[in-house]
Amino acid sequence: MSDLFHEDIPLEYVSEVFEVMRRADWHTFQILTKREDRMAELAAGLPWPLNVWLGVSIENRRFVHRADRLRDVDAAVRFISAEPLLGPLEGLDLTDIDWLIAGGESGAGHRPVRAEWVRELRDRCGEDRVAFFFKQWGGSRAKTGGRELDGRTWSEWPEARPAIAAGGVPG
Repeated sequence: MSDLFHEDIPLEYVSEVFEVMRRADWHTFQILTKREDRMAELAAGLPWPLNVWLGVSIENRRFVHRADRLRDVDAAVRFISAEPLLGPLEGLDLTDIDWLIAGGESGAGHRPVRAEWVRELRDRCGEDRVAFFFKQWGGSRAKTGGRELDGRTWSEWPEARPAIAAGGVPG
């Protein structure tokens, strides 16, 4: 996998990928980026079919601004991947965000996720009507700690925003 909005990926190639995703409308594609500025710069010139969801990685409070740029893109589903969650996401604005995925880090040298960080995100998602998905606690292996939070699994999925879904491809 790679970041489709990496500065070394030519716009022509990005456009070709979008055309393939548009034609393969029976699939749902999730694009995840850490390059929110290039994403926002290219977004206006790209088709955003309903089956293409867009997300940004936000691992700690230093990167909550990525959600602001995500709101600039008219994707049917906008999501935040808070994994690995490395700290509280103070200042995160969930306005017009459809889905938040949280999880701990896994692998050698993994950094632990704190339950209070995950609970705060879950509770904020509930208040703001954002679907919440808790992927894993993390550990030496991805599934080491399981995925239960407070006695249950959190596996909510978003729905496309009705204003966009009614009109098909935005723009």
